[in-house]
Amino acid sequence: MCVRPEREEPMTSDISIARRDMILAAGAGLASGLLASTAAQAQTPAAAPSDEFWTAEYTAKKGEVSLQLYRKRVGAPAAGEPAKAVLFLVHGSSNAALSSYDLTVPGKGDYSMMNVYARLGYDVWTMDHEGYGKSSRTSGNSDIASGVEDLKAAAPVVAKETGRSKFHFYGTSSGAIRAAAYAQAQPDRVDRLVLAAFTYKGENAPTLRQRAQQLEYYKTHNTRLRDRAMIRSIFTRDGLPSAYDPAVAEALADVELKFGDQVPTGTYLDMTSKLPLVDPTKVLCPVLMLRGDHDGISTNEDLLDFYRQLPNGDRQFAILPNVAHSIGYSNNRHMANHVMQAFLTMPPQVAS
Repeated sequence: MCVRPEREEPMTSDISIARRDMILAAGAGLASGLLASTAAQAQTPAAAPSDEFWTAEYTAKKGEVSLQLYRKRVGAPAAGEPAKAVLFLVHGSSNAALSSYDLTVPGKGDYSMMNVYARLGYDVWTMDHEGYGKSSRTSGNSDIASGVEDLKAAAPVVAKETGRSKFHFYGTSSGAIRAAAYAQAQPDRVDRLVLAAFTYKGENAPTLRQRAQQLEYYKTHNTRLRDRAMIRSIFTRDGLPSAYDPAVAEALADVELKFGDQVPTGTYLDMTSKLPLVDPTKVLCPVLMLRGDHDGISTNEDLLDFYRQLPNGDRQFAILPNVAHSIGYSNNRHMANHVMQAFLTMPPQVAS
């Protein structure tokens, strides 16, 4: 394991469902104010002190494959201090870890989930999956099963460095599938699970229907083109470009294209030909499901089918208004943070 600590500058569904089980995050309906100060800070961020965040990078090994891990928290770890809650962020199909969760968009507010949750007191981690970012480029296609193995390799590193054996997980898009499949495979490692822009069976999902037109390509090629035009399309494909600041797409492309214009095809192949990849009855931890009301990668019916089968009564389903597929890059990302922080800090339930 390689450790390189450093300081950094801040960078309507038809399915019936019980009302208490479902949160419809609709503008002013997010009423409790639990994260009001955080949302205000994110919308009008103050300049952070240069030493606010402590960061480090680590390497996990999956056989011969090297996997790059990133960590951020407020203040360096100190001997004898209580261990912070760990939040592990799992990236999706087209972007690596830091552009997904620690993106800087100059003059446009804070787009770094790592910043937001570090300030909230978490020890925040993320990782480049095989074939992405600084992790090993191999002949594999980095499918969902490979992503689960990546997370299995990362977990002992996180546990050793933090003193925590269980972590909260957040995954977006195919990263949500990775995270849910990992929760199914290693339930003892997962505390609370947030699935953003998830898809279950993928039925009637416009994005997946369009993507399936390239199925033969995904079967015969292990990488696909991910150039600036493709990155821009992430923000327009759902027909709601106003949900995003155009500067975000450009900042994202600037970061990602440093790693080249190719990314693995594995998750696209899985999502167009192998769904479902997660059995909801085997996801035992508390679960929050987040989706934008304009997300074309799934439908309410598909996600609520998954939600109804979750065995843990500690679960929530939130629909965010004027949000398309990419929740964390959206203008309304603060609403997602509000719901998510409330879920992660849920008081212990009292047994009846």
